[in-house]
Parts: sequence; C-alpha cells; structure tokens
Amino acid sequence: MSGAVPPCTGRVFGYARASTGDQNLDRQIAALGEVDMLIEDKESGKNVADRDELSALMRFVKAGDNIRVKSADRLARSSSDLLAIAENLKSRKVGLEFVDNPALKTTTPQGYFMLTVLAAVAQLEREIILERQAEGIALAKKKGKYTKAPRLTRQQVLDARRRVAEGVPKAQVARDLQVSRPTLYAALSGTGVYADGGRKDEDAEEPPLW
Repeated sequence: MSGAVPPCTGRVFGYARASTGDQNLDRQIAALGEVDMLIEDKESGKNVADRDELSALMRFVKAGDNIRVKSADRLARSSSDLLAIAENLKSRKVGLEFVDNPALKTTTPQGYFMLTVLAAVAQLEREIILERQAEGIALAKKKGKYTKAPRLTRQQVLDARRRVAEGVPKAQVARDLQVSRPTLYAALSGTGVYADGGRKDEDAEEPPLW
C-alpha cells in the first residue's frame, strides 16, 4: 500500500453498522455529522459479502467520493478485512475516514502510513492463524479425527454467485447447496480453498462482489 487518495471532491457517504444484539444506530449517526447519503446496516456479518448494504455501497461509490465511519470496528471485523476494503477503495480513488480516529484516513500520507503498519500486523496475524490451523489439522490427523469440509464445484460457485446477485439470501443458497455459510462465503469471495482459481471460468461472466 502506498500513496494517499486525493482529497474528497465528490459525495460523502456515512456508514453505520449495528453490533450484535444492539440495533440502535443513533450514536453512530450523530457522530457521522452531515453527509450526502447515510447507509444503515443491520447485518453484523464478518465479511463484506455478508453485509448487503456495505456491498451495495462499495459498488455505488465513485472516484472523488468519501466514506465516513464512526470507528474502524463498525466497518470491518478484522484488520485484514479493513485492509482489503481500504485497498479496494484506494484503487478506485475513494477516500475513507473514521470519526473516532481522525488520523486513520486514506486521504493523507500520515493516515496511509498508519494503514501500512496495520497491513503488516494483519499479515502477521494471517501467518499465525495459518500456522495454528496447520498444527491443528496435523494433530487431528494423528487422532484420526480430521475430515475436510465439502468443497463446491466451479459450476456450483458460479450458480451461487448468480443467485446471490439476483437477490436470493445467502443463507438460502447455503442450505440448498447443503454447506455451511462460511463455506459459501469463502466460495463467493474466492478465499481459503477457493483462492486457487475456483471463482474463474473463461466461459462464464461472474457478477462482481462490489
């Protein structure tokens, strides 16, 4: 990650997300102040793909726009998630700022430096998680208790992405495919075991995640 996003010259979008068990967004909305459009998200999913309002916002914003959030934990559930969102917006010249941490913004070199530090921390977290997963799998194999989760075929992934784009709830798609929601989310976002090209198909056009 390098270089700051140019200052906002377009619209300012406020984004507020409810936390688990608390649907009151009043404090977040008050903190956001005056914005051109307010997005209220009542879904507390871990990833962007789990939150329809945030996914729609990511598709809607254009170069010069700015997204304002009360705090980083309202936008993302992990540092890697936050960095993925910030990098996506940066590539499209869309700014990102947090009311509770004004220094952490993508429109200043200092703010972007803070995100590069966060990126390094996120990478370290990922490496630690992968190492622990490998150790856990090895131990489970020794005990004869390791079984792989069902993996969707490429065509199933394409069909699932099409149905989600048409408005079918992800929970329903997961039930129809007889897989867990995390398995479906990994397939839709091309992560985990699906990061090896499972999302790609030269003969099919896939709807973007955002």
